[in-house]
Amino acid sequence: MKLRSSKWLFIAFSLFIYTQKTFSQDTFVYGDALPDAPELAPRGEFKVGVRTIEFVNKGQVDVLKSKGGIAPNYDRPIKVEVWYPANLHEGTEESIVYDEVMGTSNDPKRPLIPFTFAGRASRDAAPIASNGAFPLIIVSHGYVGSRFLMTYLTENLASKGYVVVAIDHTESTFRDAAGFQSTLLNRSKDILFVLNQVADLGKVNSKNFLSGIVDANNTALVGYSMGGYGALNVAGAGYSDASIKVFGSLSGGSKAIEVRTANNAEYKASLDSRIKAVVAFAPWGMERGIWDSEGLKGLKTPTFFIAGSQDDISGYEKGIKAIYTGAINANRYMLTYMNARHNVAPNPAPAESLKVGLHIDEYYRYAEPSWDSRRTNNINQHFITAFLGIHLKAKEYGKYLSLKENSNEKTWTGFKPRSSTGLELLYSEAQK
Repeated sequence: MKLRSSKWLFIAFSLFIYTQKTFSQDTFVYGDALPDAPELAPRGEFKVGVRTIEFVNKGQVDVLKSKGGIAPNYDRPIKVEVWYPANLHEGTEESIVYDEVMGTSNDPKRPLIPFTFAGRASRDAAPIASNGAFPLIIVSHGYVGSRFLMTYLTENLASKGYVVVAIDHTESTFRDAAGFQSTLLNRSKDILFVLNQVADLGKVNSKNFLSGIVDANNTALVGYSMGGYGALNVAGAGYSDASIKVFGSLSGGSKAIEVRTANNAEYKASLDSRIKAVVAFAPWGMERGIWDSEGLKGLKTPTFFIAGSQDDISGYEKGIKAIYTGAINANRYMLTYMNARHNVAPNPAPAESLKVGLHIDEYYRYAEPSWDSRRTNNINQHFITAFLGIHLKAKEYGKYLSLKENSNEKTWTGFKPRSSTGLELLYSEAQK
């Protein structure tokens, strides 16, 4: 009888553990705070609404149809997702299901696979109008990616009183990936276009739901990988003359990228004083000669870099860290995840990516080999909240950034005891 009782006790205990595990998986939403999340990671005071807007940027250079160095123009569609502080009716839940795909449309070995995941926002909810205008944050994904790649962050920032606009960069998403030269040319141009469009929609009496709630004069850019490449360019880091050769080798000789180089008059005229801060996750390009020392001197906007010390896509010492070091005219930070590779920005890997037989890159589009993505998500939320809070909201968050470089030496301010391990934070002031 004792043996049989022990057997049933073991089965009951196993079922309990399985139930708890399943419940946890079912209720955890990307961006939720783990028990060891840093202090500023949890969501803010506002409920969150979300809507989709479609723009058309007319008369753009179609580099994918370039022949003999001459490219026609086309009307470039751009879809964005907007998260914002919302006024929810009593009983309305912050609950949404996002429709996404994995795979790459231009890779036969990685067919598109639809999947869904849950978020904490209310579709088409009415925005809060009584709090005035909120600072604007524009988010740019990697190649390939989508506007839903970082919902853990976009929802979180909206809950803290920002209007957050994430771009689907045409010809650069999972669904419509095309030649890389389109991404090289259009990243920064898309960001500027969306900034201007949202600023117009945010004007009082625009008859858009954003009317009166967007402070576009107080804007931050958040970019990951190719998004970081574009965001830094918009903020003042003009591309090098050598980048024209990189672009030309892909586009059959077209020099369209020249309008985004440091010494180009059109580029200089495009620099926008509305942009007050930049967050650059693993920005791509330095190892490919996209920037030089003169181009990086043009970056004067406060910038927060986030990198993995083993990044094998953008490079670390000669890539991301070289950009950080070379941007001598900007106040800047660099947070490094030790032993992480490139995926320091995305949501956690979706359950569908775990299926046997899928290309491993469907999983490694999101996952890090040495870090739990839910943990990196929380750390990112914490530091970005502090950095943007200082520069866009004049918050007294300096103590969260005035830290010992090596997180192993002493628990960082804002972190639970013993939890700030494997991190480095550098800071450099702008050159006088």
